[in-house]
Amino acid sequence: MKLNVAILPGDGVGPEVTTEAEKVLNLVVDRFGHKLDTSTGLIGGSAIDETGTALPDNTLDICRNSDAILFGAVGGPKWDSAPGNIRPEDGILAIRKELGLFANIRPVKAYSALTHASPLKEDRLSGVDMVIVRELTGGLYFAEPKKRWEDESGKQAVDTLLYSENEIFRIMKVAFELATTRKLKVTSVDKFNVLETGRLWREVANEVSSDYPNIELEHMLVDNAAMQLVRAPANFDVIVSENTFGDILSDEASVLTGSMGMLPSASLSGPIGDSNTSNTASLYEPIHGSAPDIQGKDIANPIASILSLAMMLRYSFGLYDEADAIELAVQTTLESKYRTPDLATDNSIVVSTSEMGAQIADRINKYK
Repeated sequence: MKLNVAILPGDGVGPEVTTEAEKVLNLVVDRFGHKLDTSTGLIGGSAIDETGTALPDNTLDICRNSDAILFGAVGGPKWDSAPGNIRPEDGILAIRKELGLFANIRPVKAYSALTHASPLKEDRLSGVDMVIVRELTGGLYFAEPKKRWEDESGKQAVDTLLYSENEIFRIMKVAFELATTRKLKVTSVDKFNVLETGRLWREVANEVSSDYPNIELEHMLVDNAAMQLVRAPANFDVIVSENTFGDILSDEASVLTGSMGMLPSASLSGPIGDSNTSNTASLYEPIHGSAPDIQGKDIANPIASILSLAMMLRYSFGLYDEADAIELAVQTTLESKYRTPDLATDNSIVVSTSEMGAQIADRINKYK
């Protein structure tokens, strides 16, 4: 198979972790007899520096002509005072909108080798294996009006929380379809008690549920969901939520794995079963940010980026054995006590970003 992949390293540690994922991708292509065509594009702050915009037309063209996108991270204090209110984050927000990538899939798995790295007690982590499905192109981050102003009463600002029935319906379809391949349970997160959007969200969730009689649907208010994620995380299977709630909950869930450097994600334009036949490239990225404070130190954790690559191979190309090989290599590397500094303990073998990538690659070479 020929894999046509766009590489968008971005800012901060984005290029560092993406480099390791790209090395693994090249190894997998050689190991399993595929062909690879990659194109690299600017995005975020690096794109602002070069072109004056966070998403150059050339980068968007590269993405539109690719089968999948591997993305790093954007942002950093360097661009806090960028002219014309241009923000590095505008690049990733725009690419999601332009490609219709409305469904963000964030798996959260507690590795037995890393239970010590979480602030939760080990017994709370047993059996934790969930997926958070976050609506990605609606809600507070995109709806209008969105503005600031000043009048006689002082400075004011407004953001708009807007969702349509169709937007909720399509993200629910993604969640329920995903649940059919897992433990047959969907937890829909809302703020039904105070928000009109929450009431519509719950109404549509119930409507979609009627088409999936074998799937258990539970509703949970977002504040309770935040509590249950640390109180009883193993009770969750598929969590589906609107944009802002999903952003917050998935970052909270990273403590279950011990580090945000462990969480991959996929942004899709439809249910997983349809993604590898879509005309739109899906985007794969670690959920961590650009971490400018450790940029260039070769200590960032590349595992989330490498696991995002595994999701790419599985969802965009249907290469299940290749994805399994990467995930097994990550697991066995962790079981061998190799750790980047974010996960290190007294008995760890502490390695750099590039050394962690090399350990994982070595185990893929031995995959049978």
